[in-house]
Amino acid sequence: MSFDRHKDLLDRLGATGSLLCAIHCALTPLLLAAVPALGLGLWFDRSLELALVVFVTLLGASSLGWSYRRHRSLRALGLLVPGLAALWAGLVYAPLHESALPHAVVMTLGGTLVGVAHLLNLRLNHGHVHDASCAH
Repeated sequence: MSFDRHKDLLDRLGATGSLLCAIHCALTPLLLAAVPALGLGLWFDRSLELALVVFVTLLGASSLGWSYRRHRSLRALGLLVPGLAALWAGLVYAPLHESALPHAVVMTLGGTLVGVAHLLNLRLNHGHVHDASCAH
């Protein structure tokens, strides 16, 4: 597998993971009543949420960082950075983390921004033309 295809796979994985994270965060308040009946305790586990945010951060930073060197566009990073900031704020800022609806909103927004950043990054990478203006 070529390096470019590997980076595309990372962006696809990042977009999918981030959007799944956003869905998880959006559905969390709706499932609160169903947790005892359905045995969904893992869905609300803080360590799962921390693992997802760390994974999304590492994947997003590495994938979009590599790609920035190729396409030199800040648009994808301009979505990634506020998305990650929202995810981390929802995770570590107690007033957000301890309130179900604000937590769900900020985490859903963050996950969506990160997912869209990965999709935009894919588009920027595929729109790149190798010519004399390339920086690599």
